[in-house]
Amino acid sequence: MRRRRESLRVRAAELFEEGIAAAEVARRLRVSVKSAYQWQQRWREGGVNALASRGPSGSRCRLSPRCLEKLSGFLDQGPAAHGWTEDQVWTASRVVTLIGRKFHVTYSVSGATRLMHRLEFSPQVPGRRVAERDEEAVAVWKEATWAEVKESGRPAGASSVSRTRPASPDGRPEAGPGADGV
Repeated sequence: MRRRRESLRVRAAELFEEGIAAAEVARRLRVSVKSAYQWQQRWREGGVNALASRGPSGSRCRLSPRCLEKLSGFLDQGPAAHGWTEDQVWTASRVVTLIGRKFHVTYSVSGATRLMHRLEFSPQVPGRRVAERDEEAVAVWKEATWAEVKESGRPAGASSVSRTRPASPDGRPEAGPGADGV
């Protein structure tokens, strides 16, 4: 993706060298006019080299590739292997704690979430079903309890399109104060 954007900027520089206006460059390359003007300004100041990619955006990862590999292994072991025995769920806050314990690096919860996605893990999603799960009890609950708890839809019958006036027996909203235009 980054290479594609860089190739667009290089193509824009070629068009600027031909004397084509930024608005026309934007139209031809299907980019915003604002981007084309910014590219033109950078091109004027530093040539084609000024339009080269500056690398990935955002702050750099605070964990080395080796540490990321280790973290992935720790996550594969599951939360119980690291002291969380109540369930088998990696939450982002648990991963923050794990990173702090193992690597002495501080991450925010949102940063840990992004890091987990980068490592192809998803926070708050169990890796497998709980071993103690009682499938029969789940089926009984779904049939009996869920049917009672589940909200039924809106009751059938005449209703008003206005939330402030009840419907009359013939289905039309009843007249209220000021309804006659007076």
